[in-house]
Parts: sequence; C-alpha cells; structure tokens
Amino acid sequence: MMKSSALPSGVLRRGLLAGAAVTATLVLSACGGDNSSSGSGMNHGGMTATSGAPASAATFNDADVTFAQSMIEHHKQAIEMAAMADGRAADAEVKELATKVQAAQQPEIDTMNQWLTAWGKPAVMPSMSGHGTDHASMPGMMSEQDMAKLMDAKGASFDKQFLTMMIAHHEGAIEMAQQEVAQGSNPDAKTLAQKIVADQQAEIATMKKILERL
Repeated sequence: MMKSSALPSGVLRRGLLAGAAVTATLVLSACGGDNSSSGSGMNHGGMTATSGAPASAATFNDADVTFAQSMIEHHKQAIEMAAMADGRAADAEVKELATKVQAAQQPEIDTMNQWLTAWGKPAVMPSMSGHGTDHASMPGMMSEQDMAKLMDAKGASFDKQFLTMMIAHHEGAIEMAQQEVAQGSNPDAKTLAQKIVADQQAEIATMKKILERL
C-alpha cells in the first residue's frame, strides 16, 4: 500500500515541475510578445513622423507654381534695381532701402527655387525664357528702357527715379502675392505671399515719405 501510494506522488511531482516549466515558457513568450508589439508600435510611430513631408513639398497647385516662378523673376529685377544704388544714390535713406531690398529678397528667391525643385517644376516658366514683353506682362515689372534710364541717372535724379520705379514694382509684387493668397494651396507659399504683402506695403509707405522730402 505504501509503495503503491508513493508512485502517484512521484508522478505528481514530475507533473508539477513540467507544468512550472511550461508556465515559465509562456511567461517569457508573453514578455517577448510585449516587446515585439511595443517595437512595432514605435516603428509605426517613426514612420508616421518621417512620412509627413514638409509643407513646401506637400500639396501645391498651378497658382503656387506660377507664383514662385513669377516672383523669382520679379525679385531678381528688384535686386538689380537696388544694386544700381551703389555709386549712384545720393540720399542715405535710399541707400539703406536698396540694401534692405537686396537682403530681404535674395533669401526669398532661394526659398522659392527650393520649392520648385521639390515640386519637380522648372525655376523659370517657358514663357519667361525670352525678354521684354514676357517680363513686362507681370505687374510692376520695368521695361529694358526703364532699367537703362535708371542706370544712367545719378544723385538726386537717381533717387527720385529709383523710388518711383520701386514703388510701382512693389505694388506689382503685392498684386501677385495677393493672387497667391487667394488661389494658392501650398501653406508655405501662401505664408510667404502674406509676408511679401506686409513687407512691401511698409516699404512703399517709407518710399513715399522719402519722395515727399526730396
């Protein structure tokens, strides 16, 4: 009877040990499963973070492309006009304004070029590959004759011509920027357009005051 009862006890002991091993395996598997799940979640989060393209490369439409391409050319002419002030301008405020125009508009050109590259669009519209009439079709753009006249001016004559031309040029840029705000879809482009409107309206006010005292 004693021997008979010991056998089930040994079997029971081995069964308990086996059960414990299985339980430990299940626990370890569960832990591994948690790590795997957590890692998967982190990877997914990482993909979400990196897949979000910057606004400049996100949604854009034809109005955004036209704005960038046109404003690049518009800004280039403003910088060309401003560069003429060196050695020609007589008024200190005119010289200061010319420097400000160059400092503000070149970085904006660089930014718009980066957008066009990201959008897979050329920096210059096909219709702008020529001269004169294509550029003159943009609001506020000066003709080649206007630019030649400004280049030949000096002193007070230059100052007055420069201010008069730059006011008209800025007004054209504001018109183009307002069109982008109304019709564009790219948030970065619309933000820049709003900045151009604000900055150039302020500069127009300053230039008109300078003109009044010249």
